[in-house]
Amino acid sequence: MDTVTLSPKFQVVIPKRVREQLDLKPGQKLDVVSIGSRIEIVPQQSARALRGLLRGIDTSVTRENDRL
Repeated sequence: MDTVTLSPKFQVVIPKRVREQLDLKPGQKLDVVSIGSRIEIVPQQSARALRGLLRGIDTSVTRENDRL
C-alpha cells in the first residue's frame, strides 16, 4: 500500500507504481467517489474500452409466466 500526502492546495500525487499499473496518462479524466469515510479515484473509460466487459455473463433468469 502506498501513502500520499494531501498538499495545501488539496492535491495528491498518484504513486508511479500505481500510474504504471493502471496505464494512467497526463490529462486523463478520473472519477472521484466518496464511499463512507473512503475516497476512490477511478479512471474514466470510453464506452469502446468497456465493450465485451460482460461477455460470458449468465443471462438466463427465471421469469414469471405473465412476463414472457
